[in-house]
Amino acid sequence: MGIDLYYTECGKGEPLVLLHGNGENCGYFKHQMEHFSKEYHVIAIDTRGHGKSPRGTEPFTLKQFAKDLKAFLDEKKLGQVNLLGFSDGGNIALIFAIKYPSYVKRLILNGANLYPSGVKLRWRIEGYREYLRLLTSGKEERSRGEATKLELMRLMIKEPHIRTSVLYELKMPVLVIAGTKDMIRTSHTKRIAGATLRGKLALIEGDHFIAAKNPAVFNAAVENFLKTS
Repeated sequence: MGIDLYYTECGKGEPLVLLHGNGENCGYFKHQMEHFSKEYHVIAIDTRGHGKSPRGTEPFTLKQFAKDLKAFLDEKKLGQVNLLGFSDGGNIALIFAIKYPSYVKRLILNGANLYPSGVKLRWRIEGYREYLRLLTSGKEERSRGEATKLELMRLMIKEPHIRTSVLYELKMPVLVIAGTKDMIRTSHTKRIAGATLRGKLALIEGDHFIAAKNPAVFNAAVENFLKTS
């Protein structure tokens, strides 16, 4: 059953859809909304069970989130968009582009990964410890917030599972962008960029959250890609 995803929008022009990361909401992109609204119709969405979007009853998976995105675009009559996803939002964007390629004019993947081991070991260990703590706390003793966090942690440590070989099927231009000190392994980020036919790589000084912490450089890299690809 479909749900009504919360979103915020501004600007006019080609649509630029923004997908936030795990446990966040569309507010993450405040620096991108302001910047890109000068030339684009910017739409930032709260993923199912995040921000102001309802959880619904469907599976809490990245594939379901991609289905939700398609339903949203169909409802808004957006047949083709520029799609920018950060972290799990990048994973959703990639899954969406693979399954529904005609909807994506240009694809921007920020801090995305193909499979859990693309994340540096330190972060995987921390995530797994928290997941086990929540899992073993007992369903009856779990608060609503902890139940939600358990679902979020499960996404982080067990998804996605995308074969490198399918990236060769993507025909649209792809920008793969990450921080130099990202929680995603740099070799993994380079693998994603190298596996796409029209892929470009951009590494920006900073950690996983370069769009929020280094927005001027991040926005310039994205803007150049949108205008030249």
